[in-house]
Amino acid sequence: MNAVGFPLLSLITFLPLVGAGIIMSVRGEDAVIARNARWIALWTSLIVLLLSLILWVRFDPSTAAFQFEERLAWLPEFGVGYHMGVDGISVLFVLLSTALTPLCILASWEAIETRVREYMISFLILETMMVGMFCALDFIIFYVFFEAVLIPMFLIIGVWGGPRRVYAAFKFFLYTLLGSVLMLLAILYLWYNAGTTDIPELFEQAVPRAAQTWIFFAFLASFAVKVPMWPVHTWLPDAHVEAPTAGSVILAGVLLKMGAYGFLRFSLPLLPEASAEFAPLIFVLSVVAVVYTSLVALAQEDMKKLIAYSSVAHMGIVTIGIFTFNQQGLSGALFTMLAHGVVSGALFLCVGVLYDRVHSREILRYGGVAQIMPSYAMVFMLFTMASIGLPGLANFVGEFLVIIGAWAVNPWVAFGAALGMVLGAGYMLYLYRRVSFGRITREDLRALLDLSPREYTVFAPLILLTLWMGVYPQSFLSFFEVSVAALLQRHEAALGAARLAGM
Repeated sequence: MNAVGFPLLSLITFLPLVGAGIIMSVRGEDAVIARNARWIALWTSLIVLLLSLILWVRFDPSTAAFQFEERLAWLPEFGVGYHMGVDGISVLFVLLSTALTPLCILASWEAIETRVREYMISFLILETMMVGMFCALDFIIFYVFFEAVLIPMFLIIGVWGGPRRVYAAFKFFLYTLLGSVLMLLAILYLWYNAGTTDIPELFEQAVPRAAQTWIFFAFLASFAVKVPMWPVHTWLPDAHVEAPTAGSVILAGVLLKMGAYGFLRFSLPLLPEASAEFAPLIFVLSVVAVVYTSLVALAQEDMKKLIAYSSVAHMGIVTIGIFTFNQQGLSGALFTMLAHGVVSGALFLCVGVLYDRVHSREILRYGGVAQIMPSYAMVFMLFTMASIGLPGLANFVGEFLVIIGAWAVNPWVAFGAALGMVLGAGYMLYLYRRVSFGRITREDLRALLDLSPREYTVFAPLILLTLWMGVYPQSFLSFFEVSVAALLQRHEAALGAARLAGM
């Protein structure tokens, strides 16, 4: 129990499983089951969103301590327990997960026609795993949620995806699972060394320097795949292209943040010396990712694949910010993660609008869309401008802060991040021009209908968030400034103690 008088985090985490159970109990004809499954999933996700808004309102951003904590003895003889809580670093990612889920369910309302019940159950289970991962304060609980995310996403891609869905699903699963096996070994070492898997307790115990390097690379193997960092990013374009639209939204909006969250939550506070030693390696991999994947994006003819490569570039900017070890860089990385979750999710929804009508993602298949779908063209333009970092929109603030933080560490790293923004403007504007402008060369495009009321409903909150984050960024930055400052203070204190011990 916590300050609100009831186990709020557990309700937010596990209520989707209740909705999934209700959907499983629905009986009747296929059409009745499908209709009821959609509505139950939507109302469940909306109730979870309402609870997460209570969490947001009641959260105190003036303290770096974990809040809304819940504890339950599970395996006390092994130092393992059910421990949940949020701080300024995790609370907004809980809200991002719960906000995108009902939008994804709405986006799938007409697009998913087969096995609707199973699809909605998969999405609700996925929501539980995402929220649980951001709330977990025990390493074993975290690992369970971190890995369990793979199962519903594997099904969403492999069952409801495109023609190569089985290949993409297995590639996604194997890449992410193999990296996480090494993380499990690192967790077992930490448990053996400290006698507990409680994360706040582990923060208070120093990891031997000789072990930090191995643990750092064990975490890197898992988190780098999830980010994804170059060169272990190749699963992402295939997964995005084959996934249904809502699957791509969650994949880009939330799942790509899991690796970066892992760096922030574990690598920096638990392994300060190894993190500082190998920061140059992360910078090199990140700058290569930013530049290389931006150039690859310029060559794409599939809209989804282009946006997928742009996600790798944006997440490269995030990892640069994390390893600057300064307030601007880390705050910018967190803000960019949130902004990218909103903007990239919206871009995949924009692609889905066209795909639902034409059943093609080939850029050359379109042209002149703005003439027949003016409202859609305006929405697509807004998120295109946000993606390239136009001032006044979501991405600009985070990327600008990362560049400032990187400049304080190494001007060349800052230059690489800035070059990514320039290249991003190139490929996104190139995409928008080819899809929206020019002559209509295919007669079937003239019959396209503009956005429907349901599609307006999906885009409206994303538009508001994009403008809100660009115009009033402090309302988001204030949530994690104190937690970031405490993380940096702990990191610097650990490095200082290590230097004194080595004298």
